[in-house]
This record gives sequence, structure tokens and C-alpha cells, in this order.
Amino acid sequence: MSATIDIAEIIVWTDAAGAPVRLEYVRGRAKWEASPSSRHQKALQRIERSLRPIPGHPGGCACFALSDTLIRFGDPDRSIKRPDLAIFCEEPPDTDEALEAIPAAVVEILSPGYEEKDLGPDGAPFYLAYGVQDVLIFDPRSGAVYHDTPDAARRVLAAPVTIDLRCGCRVTVA
Repeated sequence: MSATIDIAEIIVWTDAAGAPVRLEYVRGRAKWEASPSSRHQKALQRIERSLRPIPGHPGGCACFALSDTLIRFGDPDRSIKRPDLAIFCEEPPDTDEALEAIPAAVVEILSPGYEEKDLGPDGAPFYLAYGVQDVLIFDPRSGAVYHDTPDAARRVLAAPVTIDLRCGCRVTVA
């Protein structure tokens, strides 16, 4: 007897088993990263706690954030990515599978040895190509904050910095 499983099932099973790795499937390739360090997690928590709607912004975004959540994208390979922080304007549905909702913004925290995953073509360019409007990539060791949007060149800022996102959320990266 043999069984066929897809990459999404492997990723979900790996999570459920508490494996010390985080898996993604991007453009037909499996990618993995070791579980995040305390520096990574603390930076992420500071950023998430700072997230607020911009007063008076006409968009009405609720700035709902999920960390380390699987999201399935609409590319031909049905890629599954796991942004460190995904920001949605409306609360996404409860599910035990990868979300199909595309976030308004994404925050990634760089980890040593995995910089290419976030700074390379499968990072910000991928997110932007599939509808994410703001991608922030933070290097907590250097303080560099990379801000990518669909219609502008990458900006490199220095933390601490407060950034107004297109969706109507304000976030401080520190």
C-alpha cells in the first residue's frame, strides 16, 4: 500500500509534530528554516505590539496580525509561505489549513544564515507579485529595515523607525 501526500500536508504535519524547523514551499521548491531565536522572537513581538490603525486613515483597516501563519498564494505552484508577521485589514477565517487570504502587509525578521530566503527573489518580490502592498524586512543585528512596495524602489531605513503602511496601519520597527 502506498499513499500520496502533497507538500501542504507535510508542512502541516511538521508543525503539528513540533519539529524544530519551519517549512515553506515557494515556486515549486521546498524551503526550510530553523526555529527562530530569542532575538528574532523578541523583535517580532515588539513590532506586533506597536501595530495600530493610522488615525483618520480612510481605509478602515483593522490591522489584524498573525505571526508564523501558513498562507497559500495564487501562483501556478500554489506556493505556501509563512511570514513572520502577516497583517490583514479584516480578520481572516479560522482554519487548520494554510490561509487563502493575502495579507495587506508582511514583516520578516532576518535570521543568520537564512538572509536569502527573505532578501532574495522569493522574499519581497514574491509577496509583491501576489498582492501584498508593503513588505518590511528587519535585520535586528544591524538595525536595517528594508521597505518594499509594488511601485517604488526598496527603501533602506534605520531602526527605530515608524512606518505608515498603505493599508492604513502604522508600525514601529525597533
